[in-house]
Amino acid sequence: MRFHPPPDRWRGRRRAGPQGPPSGPFQGRSHRPWRMTRLGHYIRARLHRRIFVWFGLSILATGVMVATVMNLMGGSFWNQEMDRARRFASNRVAEVWDLPERREALVQGISQDLDVDLELRDSSGALLNRAGKPCTEPDFTMEVGREGAPLGSLHACYWRSRPRSPGRVLPLLITGVMLWILSGAIARRLTRPMDELVRAVSALGEGKLETRVQLGRAATSEMGVLAVAFNDMAARLERQMAEQRELLATVSHELRTPLAHLRVLTEILRDGGSTPKTLDQVDREVVELDALVGELLASSRLDFGQVTPRPLEGKELAARALERTGMPAELLSAETGDTALTGDATLLGRALANLLDNARKHAGAAVALRLTERGGQLAFCVEDQGPGLQPGEETRIFAPFYRKDLGGEAREAGSLGLGLALVQRIARAHGGEAFAENRPEGGARVGFTVSRAGPAAPRPPAPT
Repeated sequence: MRFHPPPDRWRGRRRAGPQGPPSGPFQGRSHRPWRMTRLGHYIRARLHRRIFVWFGLSILATGVMVATVMNLMGGSFWNQEMDRARRFASNRVAEVWDLPERREALVQGISQDLDVDLELRDSSGALLNRAGKPCTEPDFTMEVGREGAPLGSLHACYWRSRPRSPGRVLPLLITGVMLWILSGAIARRLTRPMDELVRAVSALGEGKLETRVQLGRAATSEMGVLAVAFNDMAARLERQMAEQRELLATVSHELRTPLAHLRVLTEILRDGGSTPKTLDQVDREVVELDALVGELLASSRLDFGQVTPRPLEGKELAARALERTGMPAELLSAETGDTALTGDATLLGRALANLLDNARKHAGAAVALRLTERGGQLAFCVEDQGPGLQPGEETRIFAPFYRKDLGGEAREAGSLGLGLALVQRIARAHGGEAFAENRPEGGARVGFTVSRAGPAAPRPPAPT
């Protein structure tokens, strides 16, 4: 059985149909719903049928082998018994050969006792005695002799008096049919988990990301592992698509605000209302848009594994980050002599800028940017004198789209809630981890560590 694609007229209908081009999370890929449907039917029919046929052939081969062995064993035993019977009959007939009446009685007695047709002939072939019907084609022939001298022969027709009933093989046929039916049930049970997996894959390919495989008692150990792997993959895809939709909605909302402000400011400038304050507002809106686009670009680089490591100096990275954010260089403090590392300068610069910007938003400004040793890795720490972290925020602030309440007031504006989440992703891409803690003297300390040897293998995104 070979799998063939559908005729051209089917493909033509699908392209010209009212549903239009494929949509959903797999738009633009080579996915085709009919392929999954035909593939599921192909696998189900082919595997199920092959198992069923192989079971039948196995039963047939087993039956032939058993019959052959029994025939060989039974044939040897039958030949031995027939030899004994021939010797016995030949000796008895030889004893009464010269006594016609006793010879006739003996032939009739053997015929009646064994239910066979017998003919006794002399050495010339002449008929001496007959019991039953004429035996022209004997099944057995027994030579009669005395002291090495041949006297004649006894011919027996055995099988024609035995009924040839097909009922003798009927139980064997019924047993074979029942075994084959049972093999069909076994084949169906073996292929049912694969059918369920094909159905789930087809549904997932059609964009139904909530699809999960439920094998139940039909799951074998291998199929169970495959089902768990599929469910994990589907859960990750569903989570990633949800995050992308949330990111798109958040980005759309956040970009509208500065763009609307810019439109108002351009109208003011067009009407001749140009003032230093108006120009400052335009500059702030542009900086905010640039920051938003920078975070999105950095996040996209991490998504696609676009990390370009090269030798760097930690002090220089920190100094450039302070300069870029407009903070004094005196905040930099290196508490370790070796600040060399290997990493992506753009991504690490974005992580430091996000840390400094976070301190400015929540504490007015950063009081220190320290380079220290932490767990055998190089750590960048930004300290502030703000209100500190609430219980549980040490990990929650690194969750995507998390935006802190500022003293019960409205949430911080002009932010996607991706700043610290991006810091954590950049740190993990460089073999480190982000951390946050309260300082004993007040305020918070937020930072990240990096491996000096360079970026590690990409880690899966943390569940949200």
